[in-house]
Amino acid sequence: MSIKVSNVTKEYGLQKALDDVSFEVQSGSVVGFLGPNGAGKSTMMKIITRFIPQTSGVVEVNGITIDDQARDIRKDIGYLPENNPLYTDLYVKEYLTFVANIYKLGKATHRRVNELIELTGIGNEQNKKIGSLSKGYRQRVGLAQALIHNPNVLILDEPTSGLDPNQIVEIRKLIKDIGSEKTVLLSTHIMQEVEAICQKIIIINRGKIVADGSTQEIMARTTVKGLSVLVEFVEEVSQEKLSNIDNISEIKMLGSNTWLLSSKNQKDIRTGIFRFAVENGLTIITMQQKGIQLEEIFQSLTNQS
Repeated sequence: MSIKVSNVTKEYGLQKALDDVSFEVQSGSVVGFLGPNGAGKSTMMKIITRFIPQTSGVVEVNGITIDDQARDIRKDIGYLPENNPLYTDLYVKEYLTFVANIYKLGKATHRRVNELIELTGIGNEQNKKIGSLSKGYRQRVGLAQALIHNPNVLILDEPTSGLDPNQIVEIRKLIKDIGSEKTVLLSTHIMQEVEAICQKIIIINRGKIVADGSTQEIMARTTVKGLSVLVEFVEEVSQEKLSNIDNISEIKMLGSNTWLLSSKNQKDIRTGIFRFAVENGLTIITMQQKGIQLEEIFQSLTNQS
């Protein structure tokens, strides 16, 4: 089941939260919807799930316009909002049963609730109140409620926000497993998340789509050029001295004696770094060349200055 967004605009008075946005999400894929805070990610997701209407434009789910058959389409969409609004006074299993009853699962309710408890790994928490759970387990409960009616489309808004590193790894794995069978649109501003689980990336900035494609396609089309070298010296060295190395475009200090040096126009600056070290009596502990990173492309495309 696919999602197609065509020329969608959302206005709040004179302000455009979304400006002529168009993109597609194909069936059976996990697509990362990236952008800085306030870029329009959550607004777009609320429009797809019919929580708010668009000002203009068309959204289709599996070829059906959501404006025409909103109620039917909602049955095939699972939604995890960024703030994950759960009933904290309910027990986990009680809450999932409540959600299943809303979707009128009938005799399948008990079986489906148990399936989701197992799938999301919340078996040990099912008899606890939601208010007593950690953020990681609350996110799992949120995913379970989004999946309870077995939708073909999942809309996940910042699903790993506020989680610790171990919880992030677990939730990412769960989403990746789910994405092999469903269509998933995942909003985030975390590059590692996208690289770990997404087949395609859509980048939005100030309400407009600025990139759309696979990681490789976006990297190939980017105007951001150059290579970076991670270098660590035994001795201390100043940024001013490092700027004397030929073909250096940018210098970032990563640690007391560790630097990320970026080159101009794809130039290999390692020979220049060696020469600089010899001339200044410096000892290199490690030196590693890096290609252009997705995070650098994202920063270039969403520069707020």
